[in-house]
Amino acid sequence: MADDRNRISPARETSSPQGVARNRFIIVIGASAGGVEPLKQIVSDLPADLPAAVFVVLHVGQVSYLPGILARVATLKTSVARNGAGFKAGNIYVAPPGFHLLLHGDHMMLRRGPRENLARPAIDPLFRSAALSYGASVIGVLLSGSLSDGTAGLRAIKAVGGLAVVQHPKDTLVPSMVESALHYVEIDHCLPAAKLGGLLARLAAEPAGETLRAPPTVRLEAAIAAQEHSTMENEARLGELSVFTCPECHGPLWEVEDGDMLRYRCHTGHAFTADAMMEAQAIEADEILWSLLRSHQQRAAFARRMAERERTMDRSELAAELGRRAMEYEADAALIGSILESRRVQVTGNGSVDEESNHKEGKG
Repeated sequence: MADDRNRISPARETSSPQGVARNRFIIVIGASAGGVEPLKQIVSDLPADLPAAVFVVLHVGQVSYLPGILARVATLKTSVARNGAGFKAGNIYVAPPGFHLLLHGDHMMLRRGPRENLARPAIDPLFRSAALSYGASVIGVLLSGSLSDGTAGLRAIKAVGGLAVVQHPKDTLVPSMVESALHYVEIDHCLPAAKLGGLLARLAAEPAGETLRAPPTVRLEAAIAAQEHSTMENEARLGELSVFTCPECHGPLWEVEDGDMLRYRCHTGHAFTADAMMEAQAIEADEILWSLLRSHQQRAAFARRMAERERTMDRSELAAELGRRAMEYEADAALIGSILESRRVQVTGNGSVDEESNHKEGKG
Protein backbone atom coordinates (compact mmCIF):
# COMPACT_ATOMS: atom_id res chain seq x y z
CA MET A 1 0.00 0.00 0.00
CA ALA A 2 1.37 3.42 -0.96
CA ASP A 3 2.23 5.90 1.76
CA ASP A 4 -0.57 8.49 2.18
CA ARG A 5 2.06 11.25 2.17
CA ASN A 6 2.59 10.56 -1.55
CA ARG A 7 -1.04 11.23 -2.43
CA ILE A 8 -1.98 14.43 -4.21
CA SER A 9 -5.20 16.09 -3.19
CA PRO A 10 -7.89 16.46 -5.90
CA ALA A 11 -7.43 20.22 -5.82
CA ARG A 12 -3.87 19.85 -7.11
CA GLU A 13 -4.76 17.44 -9.91
CA THR A 14 -5.17 18.55 -13.50
CA SER A 15 -8.81 18.91 -14.51
CA SER A 16 -10.25 16.80 -17.31
CA PRO A 17 -10.50 18.21 -20.87
CA GLN A 18 -13.66 19.88 -22.17
CA GLY A 19 -15.65 19.36 -18.96
CA VAL A 20 -15.39 15.57 -18.82
CA ALA A 21 -16.01 14.21 -15.32
CA ARG A 22 -13.00 12.81 -13.45
CA ASN A 23 -13.15 9.36 -14.94
CA ARG A 24 -10.27 7.63 -16.72
CA PHE A 25 -10.40 10.09 -19.58
CA ILE A 26 -6.90 9.66 -21.06
CA ILE A 27 -6.01 6.55 -23.07
CA VAL A 28 -2.46 6.31 -24.44
CA ILE A 29 -1.61 3.48 -26.83
CA GLY A 30 1.85 2.42 -27.99
CA ALA A 31 2.71 -0.05 -30.74
CA SER A 32 5.53 -1.05 -33.06
CA ALA A 33 6.09 -3.98 -35.43
CA GLY A 34 2.83 -5.84 -35.97
CA GLY A 35 0.84 -3.10 -34.25
CA VAL A 36 -1.32 -1.75 -37.07
CA GLU A 37 -3.85 -4.61 -37.14
CA PRO A 38 -4.52 -4.62 -33.38
CA LEU A 39 -4.80 -0.82 -33.50
CA LYS A 40 -7.44 -1.09 -36.23
CA GLN A 41 -9.31 -3.70 -34.20
CA ILE A 42 -9.28 -1.61 -31.03
CA VAL A 43 -10.37 1.72 -32.54
CA SER A 44 -13.12 0.03 -34.54
CA ASP A 45 -14.53 -1.33 -31.27
CA LEU A 46 -14.44 1.98 -29.37
CA PRO A 47 -17.92 3.56 -29.06
CA ALA A 48 -18.71 6.95 -30.57
CA ASP A 49 -19.54 8.32 -27.10
CA LEU A 50 -16.24 7.23 -25.53
CA PRO A 51 -15.66 9.58 -22.55
CA ALA A 52 -11.91 9.70 -23.15
CA ALA A 53 -9.34 11.10 -25.56
CA VAL A 54 -7.09 8.52 -27.25
CA PHE A 55 -3.43 9.18 -28.13
CA VAL A 56 -1.50 6.79 -30.36
CA VAL A 57 2.23 6.32 -30.97
CA LEU A 58 3.38 3.82 -33.57
CA HIS A 59 7.07 3.49 -34.45
CA VAL A 60 7.20 4.80 -38.03
CA GLY A 61 9.70 6.02 -40.59
CA GLN A 62 9.61 9.38 -42.35
CA VAL A 63 6.08 8.90 -43.67
CA SER A 64 3.00 7.59 -41.85
CA TYR A 65 -0.39 6.61 -43.25
CA LEU A 66 -1.70 5.54 -39.84
CA PRO A 67 -4.21 8.41 -39.30
CA GLY A 68 -5.97 7.57 -42.58
CA ILE A 69 -5.87 3.84 -41.86
CA LEU A 70 -7.47 4.30 -38.44
CA ALA A 71 -9.98 6.89 -39.68
CA ARG A 72 -11.41 4.37 -42.13
CA VAL A 73 -12.34 1.93 -39.35
CA ALA A 74 -12.95 4.16 -36.31
CA THR A 75 -16.24 5.73 -35.23
CA LEU A 76 -14.21 8.38 -33.38
CA LYS A 77 -12.75 11.38 -35.18
CA THR A 78 -9.10 10.63 -36.00
CA SER A 79 -6.45 13.25 -36.72
CA VAL A 80 -2.73 13.94 -36.57
CA ALA A 81 -1.63 15.48 -33.27
CA ARG A 82 -0.73 19.18 -33.53
CA ASN A 83 1.72 21.08 -31.37
CA GLY A 84 -0.03 23.33 -28.86
CA ALA A 85 -3.53 22.09 -29.75
CA GLY A 86 -6.11 21.15 -27.17
CA PHE A 87 -7.96 17.86 -27.32
CA LYS A 88 -11.43 16.49 -26.70
CA ALA A 89 -12.93 13.27 -25.46
CA GLY A 90 -14.18 11.03 -28.25
CA ASN A 91 -11.20 11.83 -30.49
CA ILE A 92 -8.10 9.91 -31.56
CA TYR A 93 -4.79 11.76 -31.97
CA VAL A 94 -1.86 10.12 -33.78
CA ALA A 95 1.79 11.10 -33.34
CA PRO A 96 3.35 12.35 -36.61
CA PRO A 97 6.66 10.97 -37.91
CA GLY A 98 9.81 12.47 -36.42
CA PHE A 99 8.22 13.97 -33.29
CA HIS A 100 7.62 12.76 -29.76
CA LEU A 101 3.97 13.28 -28.79
CA LEU A 102 3.66 14.66 -25.25
CA LEU A 103 0.73 15.77 -23.08
CA HIS A 104 1.10 18.86 -20.95
CA GLY A 105 -1.82 20.36 -19.03
CA ASP A 106 -4.75 20.67 -21.41
CA HIS A 107 -2.80 20.51 -24.69
CA MET A 108 -0.48 18.38 -26.81
CA MET A 109 3.17 19.08 -27.51
CA LEU A 110 5.33 17.80 -30.38
CA ARG A 111 9.07 17.77 -29.77
CA ARG A 112 12.06 16.67 -31.83
CA GLY A 113 13.82 15.55 -28.67
CA PRO A 114 16.43 12.78 -28.47
CA ARG A 115 15.35 9.39 -29.75
CA GLU A 116 14.35 6.83 -27.13
CA ASN A 117 14.86 3.13 -27.79
CA LEU A 118 15.93 4.03 -31.35
CA ALA A 119 12.56 5.66 -32.09
CA ARG A 120 11.00 9.09 -32.53
CA PRO A 121 8.10 9.13 -31.92
CA ALA A 122 8.71 6.81 -29.00
CA ILE A 123 6.15 5.35 -26.62
CA ASP A 124 7.81 6.07 -23.27
CA PRO A 125 7.75 9.91 -23.63
CA LEU A 126 3.99 9.92 -24.30
CA PHE A 127 3.27 7.57 -21.40
CA ARG A 128 5.44 9.55 -18.95
CA SER A 129 3.95 12.91 -19.91
CA ALA A 130 0.41 11.52 -19.58
CA ALA A 131 1.24 10.11 -16.16
CA LEU A 132 2.57 13.49 -14.97
CA SER A 133 -0.36 15.53 -16.29
CA TYR A 134 -3.26 13.19 -15.54
CA GLY A 135 -2.14 10.69 -12.93
CA ALA A 136 -4.72 8.02 -12.07
CA SER A 137 -6.96 9.14 -14.95
CA VAL A 138 -4.58 7.50 -17.48
CA ILE A 139 -4.94 4.09 -19.10
CA GLY A 140 -1.72 2.95 -20.78
CA VAL A 141 -2.02 0.32 -23.51
CA LEU A 142 0.90 -1.56 -25.07
CA LEU A 143 0.54 -3.64 -28.24
CA SER A 144 2.69 -5.76 -30.55
CA GLY A 145 6.28 -4.66 -31.11
CA SER A 146 9.96 -5.54 -30.85
CA LEU A 147 12.42 -4.57 -28.09
CA SER A 148 10.94 -2.91 -24.99
CA ASP A 149 9.79 0.65 -25.65
CA GLY A 150 6.75 1.37 -23.48
CA THR A 151 7.78 -0.62 -20.41
CA ALA A 152 9.32 2.35 -18.56
CA GLY A 153 6.33 4.48 -19.55
CA LEU A 154 3.87 1.91 -18.21
CA ARG A 155 5.85 1.83 -14.97
CA ALA A 156 5.44 5.61 -14.74
CA ILE A 157 1.67 5.33 -15.30
CA LYS A 158 1.39 2.67 -12.59
CA ALA A 159 3.55 4.76 -10.24
CA VAL A 160 0.98 7.58 -10.25
CA GLY A 161 -2.05 5.31 -9.91
CA GLY A 162 -3.03 4.73 -13.55
CA LEU A 163 -3.89 1.45 -15.26
CA ALA A 164 -1.64 -0.74 -17.40
CA VAL A 165 -3.14 -2.83 -20.22
CA VAL A 166 -1.31 -5.04 -22.72
CA GLN A 167 -2.25 -7.14 -25.71
CA HIS A 168 -1.88 -10.82 -24.90
CA PRO A 169 1.55 -11.95 -26.18
CA LYS A 170 0.03 -14.98 -27.95
CA ASP A 171 -2.19 -12.57 -29.88
CA THR A 172 0.74 -10.44 -31.13
CA LEU A 173 2.79 -10.73 -34.28
CA VAL A 174 5.91 -9.60 -32.37
CA PRO A 175 5.56 -10.18 -28.60
CA SER A 176 8.79 -8.58 -27.27
CA MET A 177 7.28 -5.28 -26.06
CA VAL A 178 4.38 -6.84 -24.19
CA GLU A 179 6.57 -9.59 -22.76
CA SER A 180 8.91 -6.93 -21.38
CA ALA A 181 5.97 -5.09 -19.82
CA LEU A 182 4.60 -8.30 -18.30
CA HIS A 183 8.02 -8.95 -16.77
CA TYR A 184 8.68 -5.50 -15.31
CA VAL A 185 5.23 -3.95 -14.73
CA GLU A 186 2.26 -4.96 -12.59
CA ILE A 187 -0.23 -5.30 -15.46
CA ASP A 188 -3.94 -4.80 -14.76
CA HIS A 189 -5.33 -6.42 -17.92
CA CYS A 190 -3.82 -8.72 -20.58
CA LEU A 191 -6.24 -9.57 -23.40
CA PRO A 192 -6.35 -10.21 -27.16
CA ALA A 193 -6.86 -7.13 -29.34
CA ALA A 194 -10.43 -8.24 -30.13
CA LYS A 195 -11.36 -7.70 -26.48
CA LEU A 196 -9.37 -4.55 -25.76
CA GLY A 197 -11.77 -2.03 -27.34
CA GLY A 198 -14.67 -3.11 -25.15
CA LEU A 199 -12.43 -3.23 -22.08
CA LEU A 200 -11.14 0.31 -22.68
CA ALA A 201 -14.67 1.64 -23.12
CA ARG A 202 -15.66 0.13 -19.79
CA LEU A 203 -12.54 1.31 -17.96
CA ALA A 204 -12.86 4.84 -19.35
CA ALA A 205 -16.34 5.16 -17.86
CA GLU A 206 -15.16 4.20 -14.37
CA PRO A 207 -14.03 6.72 -11.74
CA ALA A 208 -10.28 7.07 -11.46
CA GLY A 209 -8.56 6.40 -8.17
CA GLU A 210 -6.34 8.80 -6.30
CA THR A 211 -3.22 10.09 -8.00
CA LEU A 212 0.14 9.38 -6.39
CA ARG A 213 3.10 11.71 -6.56
CA ALA A 214 5.36 10.94 -9.52
CA PRO A 215 8.95 9.84 -8.78
CA PRO A 216 11.55 12.56 -9.45
CA THR A 217 13.17 10.50 -12.22
CA VAL A 218 9.88 10.39 -14.15
CA ARG A 219 9.63 14.19 -13.97
CA LEU A 220 13.23 14.62 -15.11
CA GLU A 221 12.93 12.20 -18.03
CA ALA A 222 9.70 13.88 -19.13
CA ALA A 223 11.48 17.24 -19.04
CA ILE A 224 14.30 15.83 -21.21
CA ALA A 225 11.77 14.65 -23.84
CA ALA A 226 10.14 18.09 -23.74
CA GLN A 227 13.62 19.63 -24.24
CA GLU A 228 13.38 21.56 -21.00
CA HIS A 229 16.65 20.08 -19.70
CA SER A 230 19.72 19.29 -21.77
CA THR A 231 22.74 19.62 -19.50
CA MET A 232 24.94 16.85 -18.19
CA GLU A 233 24.30 17.87 -14.58
CA ASN A 234 20.59 17.16 -14.86
CA GLU A 235 20.92 13.78 -16.57
CA ALA A 236 23.63 12.76 -14.08
CA ARG A 237 21.03 12.71 -11.32
CA LEU A 238 19.27 9.81 -13.05
CA GLY A 239 21.87 7.24 -12.05
CA GLU A 240 25.54 6.30 -12.02
CA LEU A 241 27.97 7.15 -14.79
CA SER A 242 28.78 3.94 -16.70
CA VAL A 243 31.81 2.88 -18.73
CA PHE A 244 29.68 2.73 -21.90
CA THR A 245 29.16 5.38 -24.56
CA CYS A 246 25.99 6.30 -26.42
CA PRO A 247 25.70 4.45 -29.75
CA GLU A 248 23.92 7.48 -31.24
CA CYS A 249 26.10 10.45 -30.18
CA HIS A 250 29.08 8.70 -28.49
CA GLY A 251 28.67 10.69 -25.27
CA PRO A 252 28.87 9.16 -21.77
CA LEU A 253 25.96 7.00 -20.62
CA TRP A 254 24.30 7.03 -17.21
CA GLU A 255 23.01 3.73 -15.89
CA VAL A 256 19.47 4.07 -14.53
CA GLU A 257 18.07 1.45 -12.16
CA ASP A 258 14.30 1.60 -12.63
CA GLY A 259 13.20 -0.96 -10.06
CA ASP A 260 14.65 -4.23 -11.35
CA MET A 261 14.84 -2.82 -14.89
CA LEU A 262 18.15 -1.44 -16.16
CA ARG A 263 18.11 1.50 -18.57
CA TYR A 264 20.62 4.01 -20.00
CA ARG A 265 20.61 7.73 -20.88
CA CYS A 266 23.34 9.86 -22.41
CA HIS A 267 24.26 13.50 -21.81
CA THR A 268 22.09 14.68 -24.72
CA GLY A 269 19.10 12.56 -23.71
CA HIS A 270 19.16 9.47 -25.93
CA ALA A 271 17.58 6.66 -23.93
CA PHE A 272 17.86 2.88 -24.14
CA THR A 273 16.52 -0.14 -22.36
CA ALA A 274 19.07 -2.94 -22.08
CA ASP A 275 17.84 -4.75 -25.21
CA ALA A 276 17.59 -1.50 -27.19
CA MET A 277 21.18 -0.76 -26.13
CA MET A 278 22.34 -4.11 -27.48
CA GLU A 279 20.43 -3.51 -30.72
CA ALA A 280 21.98 -0.05 -31.09
CA GLN A 281 25.45 -1.43 -30.46
CA ALA A 282 24.87 -4.14 -33.09
CA ILE A 283 23.79 -1.51 -35.63
CA GLU A 284 26.85 0.63 -34.80
CA ALA A 285 29.16 -2.39 -35.11
CA ASP A 286 27.70 -3.28 -38.52
CA GLU A 287 28.16 0.29 -39.76
CA ILE A 288 31.80 0.25 -38.63
CA LEU A 289 32.45 -3.12 -40.27
CA TRP A 290 30.89 -2.05 -43.59
CA SER A 291 32.95 1.14 -43.52
CA LEU A 292 36.12 -0.86 -42.87
CA LEU A 293 35.25 -3.27 -45.68
CA ARG A 294 34.82 -0.44 -48.17
CA SER A 295 38.03 1.21 -46.97
CA HIS A 296 40.16 -1.92 -47.37
CA GLN A 297 38.61 -2.75 -50.75
CA GLN A 298 39.42 0.74 -52.00
CA ARG A 299 42.96 0.60 -50.61
CA ALA A 300 43.50 -2.74 -52.37
CA ALA A 301 42.13 -1.41 -55.66
CA PHE A 302 44.26 1.72 -55.43
CA ALA A 303 47.41 -0.27 -54.65
CA ARG A 304 46.69 -2.53 -57.65
CA ARG A 305 46.24 0.51 -59.87
CA MET A 306 49.54 2.03 -58.71
CA ALA A 307 51.34 -1.31 -59.14
CA GLU A 308 50.15 -1.54 -62.75
CA ARG A 309 51.34 2.01 -63.37
CA GLU A 310 54.79 1.29 -61.93
CA ARG A 311 55.12 -1.85 -64.10
CA THR A 312 54.38 0.14 -67.26
CA MET A 313 57.23 2.46 -66.24
CA ASP A 314 59.62 -0.47 -65.69
CA ARG A 315 59.84 0.10 -61.95
CA SER A 316 59.34 -3.58 -61.05
CA GLU A 317 60.59 -3.40 -57.45
CA LEU A 318 58.09 -0.70 -56.45
CA ALA A 319 55.37 -2.48 -58.48
CA ALA A 320 56.04 -5.69 -56.51
CA GLU A 321 55.85 -3.82 -53.18
CA LEU A 322 52.53 -2.25 -54.14
CA GLY A 323 51.27 -5.66 -55.24
CA ARG A 324 52.14 -7.13 -51.82
CA ARG A 325 50.28 -4.26 -50.12
CA ALA A 326 47.24 -4.88 -52.32
CA MET A 327 47.23 -8.53 -51.28
CA GLU A 328 47.38 -7.54 -47.59
CA TYR A 329 44.48 -5.13 -48.00
CA GLU A 330 42.49 -7.78 -49.88
CA ALA A 331 43.14 -10.27 -47.06
CA ASP A 332 41.92 -7.72 -44.51
CA ALA A 333 38.81 -7.09 -46.59
CA ALA A 334 38.15 -10.83 -46.84
CA LEU A 335 38.42 -11.18 -43.05
CA ILE A 336 35.97 -8.35 -42.48
CA GLY A 337 33.65 -9.81 -45.10
CA SER A 338 33.66 -13.17 -43.30
CA ILE A 339 32.74 -11.42 -40.02
CA LEU A 340 29.84 -9.68 -41.73
CA GLU A 341 28.73 -12.95 -43.31
CA SER A 342 28.75 -14.64 -39.89
CA ARG A 343 26.48 -11.87 -38.51
CA ARG A 344 23.71 -12.22 -41.07
CA VAL A 345 20.29 -12.37 -39.46
CA GLN A 346 17.45 -14.74 -40.01
CA VAL A 347 13.80 -13.90 -39.36
CA THR A 348 12.21 -16.32 -36.91
CA GLY A 349 8.62 -17.48 -36.85
CA ASN A 350 7.41 -14.76 -34.50
CA GLY A 351 8.88 -11.93 -36.58
CA SER A 352 11.96 -11.34 -34.44
CA VAL A 353 15.49 -11.71 -35.74
CA ASP A 354 18.18 -14.13 -34.70
CA GLU A 355 21.87 -13.85 -35.50
CA GLU A 356 23.36 -16.98 -37.00
CA SER A 357 27.04 -17.77 -37.38
CA ASN A 358 28.71 -20.00 -39.93
CA HIS A 359 29.90 -22.45 -37.32
CA LYS A 360 26.39 -22.63 -35.83
CA GLU A 361 24.90 -23.40 -39.23
CA GLY A 362 27.52 -26.11 -39.72
CA LYS A 363 26.38 -28.05 -36.68
CA GLY A 364 24.23 -31.11 -37.22
